[in-house]
Amino acid sequence: MSKQYDKVIRGQLVLETEVVQGEIGILNGKIAEIHTGSPQLLGTMVEDYGDQYIFPGMIDVHVHCYSNTEEGFIPTSKAAAVGGVTTFMDMPYDVPNPISNLAIFEEKVAKLEREAVVDIGLWATISKRNGISQIQPLAEAGAMAFKMSTFETDEHRFPRIPDPEIIKAMEALKATGLRAAFHSENDDIIYDMIEEYKSENKVYPAAHMETRPPVSETSAVLKLLEFAYWTGAKLHIVHVSHPRTFELINIYKGFGVEVTSETCYPYLLLNVEDLEKHGPKAKNNPPLRKPEEQQGLWQHLHAGNIEMISSDHAPWPKETKDKGNENIFLATSGMPGVEVMVPLMFNSTVAKGKLTPVEFAQMMSTQPADVFQIPNKGRIKHGFDADFTIIDSKQTFTINQEQFQSTAKLSPFHGQHGKGKIVQTIVRGNTVYDGQQVVAEPGYGTFIPGSARKEVSEVVL
Repeated sequence: MSKQYDKVIRGQLVLETEVVQGEIGILNGKIAEIHTGSPQLLGTMVEDYGDQYIFPGMIDVHVHCYSNTEEGFIPTSKAAAVGGVTTFMDMPYDVPNPISNLAIFEEKVAKLEREAVVDIGLWATISKRNGISQIQPLAEAGAMAFKMSTFETDEHRFPRIPDPEIIKAMEALKATGLRAAFHSENDDIIYDMIEEYKSENKVYPAAHMETRPPVSETSAVLKLLEFAYWTGAKLHIVHVSHPRTFELINIYKGFGVEVTSETCYPYLLLNVEDLEKHGPKAKNNPPLRKPEEQQGLWQHLHAGNIEMISSDHAPWPKETKDKGNENIFLATSGMPGVEVMVPLMFNSTVAKGKLTPVEFAQMMSTQPADVFQIPNKGRIKHGFDADFTIIDSKQTFTINQEQFQSTAKLSPFHGQHGKGKIVQTIVRGNTVYDGQQVVAEPGYGTFIPGSARKEVSEVVL
């Protein structure tokens, strides 16, 4: 007698090397069987998606749930579900205190388990000085990676880590096997230029880009690549905005440095002309670049030099953005993104023939899972979590900021249309978004510990 599964889903399966018509048997939240060809599997529930794509669940490694107190796990994880993101990694720069010690980390894990509707891993960080001793306890508690910065946004919450501390942190992280990731901008160059521009009353939107020239990114990255070369640490460069950065990264890969990187969907889809048009709504750190530099990012994407695309979801309240309407330097930096990244990128790549569905899955799911050693995620594979993002390539979508799950209801993408509607988001076998609304309750999502947590063991059927 054929085995009865909890659920069977059918459609165009996006596997590691091909797209095939098939079906997946789900048992206890895991992928128990993959069958291609005519339907044969039996399930208590059967969902047939026809010619729609069944992707492995999308993963966003760069999300800020708590950069302001109005957001948090409930709005952000609901936004992720609507956006087809089944797993994300939350950044450590929380208000009022960064995730830089064990007590704060454990408190955040408990909150996550109460409130999340998708699965979440947590970044940790270190304090500006004397934070190295916290790395091992945080790693053993389940931090997935450590984020630091060469640029100071806030002395306490988002500090610039001095070079000697960075080197010590890299050495400590090498022992854990976790990645050292960096916001890479040259603090001295930027603040000097900002003061110069302010003194001349040059506070128009594009001044944000002009005061953060490409060298402010590339010089910071080059230093970190050298530190990684000499320490042997695993390095990850977040939100790369300029193609020159990828050129440097490729050089150091040739030197044997284990370095990975990401760009964010706004850097691929927007440029400084959009910053001039939308003002604070399009203000990011690093900034949107010139059109020719934007095109350079696409060239690196097609060359396979970019491991992943992230959202850098930063849900600032409207009033903090409006402060920059007359002076761009007064506006907060960042935009909500976890809800729109996947459909916008699908429309700009797969729907236009710029990436195959397999390549899209590699960049948006498989490679993020591999780089950050996220267990049982990132592939449609026997024994892996039954996480799926189902996309109808024929259906259109419209970005409507008023309908965002996030508390930040503003976006430079408001009103944009595209092809590639998220019709279902499934986490561990259960639907969390049904194409119309979030149907999972807070607390369904779970904490995903990092690879250095001693209790972690991969579950295989």
